[in-house]
Amino acid sequence: MSYFMVDVEADGPIPGDYSLVSFGAVLVNQRLDTTFYGRCKPISEKWIPAALEVSGHTREQTEAFDDPQTVFQQFGEWITQHSNGRPFFVSDNNGFDWQFINWYFHHFLGNNPFGHSSTNLGSLYKGLEKDAFVNFKHLRQTTHTHHPVDDAKGNAEALLHMKQSMGLKISLK
Repeated sequence: MSYFMVDVEADGPIPGDYSLVSFGAVLVNQRLDTTFYGRCKPISEKWIPAALEVSGHTREQTEAFDDPQTVFQQFGEWITQHSNGRPFFVSDNNGFDWQFINWYFHHFLGNNPFGHSSTNLGSLYKGLEKDAFVNFKHLRQTTHTHHPVDDAKGNAEALLHMKQSMGLKISLK
């Protein structure tokens, strides 16, 4: 099984009505040097300025981004190329990130290489600490910038810390 840490930036709260702006993925291994970065042009006329502002892009910039179907075809091929066994989706906020990635894969390609499940990084940490109120974010080494590759890398660093120092039982292939 291969773990992929994913982060999404979007211009609203849900896919379909709003658009995924950009996303990053990191293959979780010791080097964290295998990454994917996708930028998608809007699929909807709706957008929330404050949500888009988080991504660091203007609406005009996003309109020049790549076709989502092409981006997700490339992302799917990248996942297949870098998976040793089943690819597994992990993110900081999988309630948000998963819904966009899953929707875009199904909408544009008809399937999702991650299957039907994902894991929330914060929940893993809470379980390891046996405390529903703790936060893992202090385990990141890479600064959280809202560039999705940076953010995915920082979250992957936290996952590696959980494995190496806290006893999280995952096999990284």
